[in-house]
Amino acid sequence: MKQSFPDLLASHPLILVDFYATWCGPCKTLGPILSQVKAELQEEIKIIKIDVDKNPSIAAQYQVKGVPTLIAFKKGQNVWRQSGVLQKDVIIGQIKAAGRSV
Repeated sequence: MKQSFPDLLASHPLILVDFYATWCGPCKTLGPILSQVKAELQEEIKIIKIDVDKNPSIAAQYQVKGVPTLIAFKKGQNVWRQSGVLQKDVIIGQIKAAGRSV
């Protein structure tokens, strides 16, 4: 049985969702930055990529109007959100702050 998206969000203490599109230049720029974030934070965070063209209902549910959009979830609750390309240190700082909230 496939896991629902809300169940997936609740499956790890801290999840960063990258809403992207394959045709989006800034999304392609963000990909390697997120790889660096994951390498630094390792098990502290899970990163999930959601293609908004293949998953329009999930994008609509979270009111994603532009890509890339990053949303951090702690125990299934939205704790941080930002659109656009951010540098690794900014993303890590926001994730660590989000991890202390809720």
